[in-house]
Amino acid sequence: MTTRIITIANQKGGVGKTTTAINLATALAAIGERVLIIDLDPQGNASTGLGIDRQERSVSSYDLMVGEADVARAAIPTAVPGLSIIASTMDLLGVEMEIAAAQDRVLKLRKALREASQPIDFTYVLIDCPPSLNLLTLNAMAAADSVLVPLQCEFFALEGLSQLLSTVERVRASINPQLTIQGIVMTMFDGRNNLANQVVDDVRSHMGDKVYQTIIPRNVRVSEAPSHGKPAILYDLKCAGSQAYLQLASEVIRRERQLRAA
Repeated sequence: MTTRIITIANQKGGVGKTTTAINLATALAAIGERVLIIDLDPQGNASTGLGIDRQERSVSSYDLMVGEADVARAAIPTAVPGLSIIASTMDLLGVEMEIAAAQDRVLKLRKALREASQPIDFTYVLIDCPPSLNLLTLNAMAAADSVLVPLQCEFFALEGLSQLLSTVERVRASINPQLTIQGIVMTMFDGRNNLANQVVDDVRSHMGDKVYQTIIPRNVRVSEAPSHGKPAILYDLKCAGSQAYLQLASEVIRRERQLRAA
């Protein structure tokens, strides 16, 4: 089985990164893919948003990073058929200090995924990164085939994007020459706001077809879903946000097929 690893990254918080990880993973699982989320954010929002209690996180992404557990042992099935997660704990806050002196400090996650004792039984692995360009995010990029960037429809969007893209370029040049930009997804879009429309136009003019056609709207039901431990697609399938994530999943699969055919 070929496994595609997609890192979902943006150094800015509050852009819908974890929401995108959860709902894209759920949408991919709903159309028959076997999906794993790796929660690499010490805040653990992806784990909480999928209903994983703290007591269930005895083996976590921290254990994966420091080589104390492999994927098969760390992955927890979720309530979504076909979707598992390697949950996060606060232990991740200290992992940078623990691995900082190691020569292979940016390759810890890649080794954990590539040197697993058992073949990884997932078609997609989505890595949810912390909101910073730190050692955890660099590990995620070093392990990935591509980076998916959620970008909020706000004034400083392009400024943050350029910083992230330069980091991707550095990782490609020094660590992972196969790394590509899978796509940029515009999030938290409010069609009544002229600025939001202008930001979308600006990002499209700079990034061209790297920007997905699907735009994720601001949506109350999507915001409510994590507090119920559910993806929005399970919480309210018919809401505009859920429908947008289903469309995004279709676009991601189309792009993946194009990449494989290239």
